[in-house]
Amino acid sequence: MTPVEKKTVVAKAKKAGMKTSEFMRLAARDYEPGDNEKLLDAMIDQMNRATANASRSIDRALSFVAKSNKRIENMEKAARK
Repeated sequence: MTPVEKKTVVAKAKKAGMKTSEFMRLAARDYEPGDNEKLLDAMIDQMNRATANASRSIDRALSFVAKSNKRIENMEKAARK
């Protein structure tokens, strides 16, 4: 453990009102390898779904704008005649 890491752990233990050894014991007891990976995978899946939804919404909006611009162009042409 680096001095900076130790300082961080000591500060967290103090903030929690525990001795450093107790804080470390509880942290080690509750740590489950892979939990962070599962959480990150779920977050990535959610982000991918949200990105796909946003992309489809943008495509629909751009299509609507293009059609609207075409209608306006046709109205302006008709008004000039």
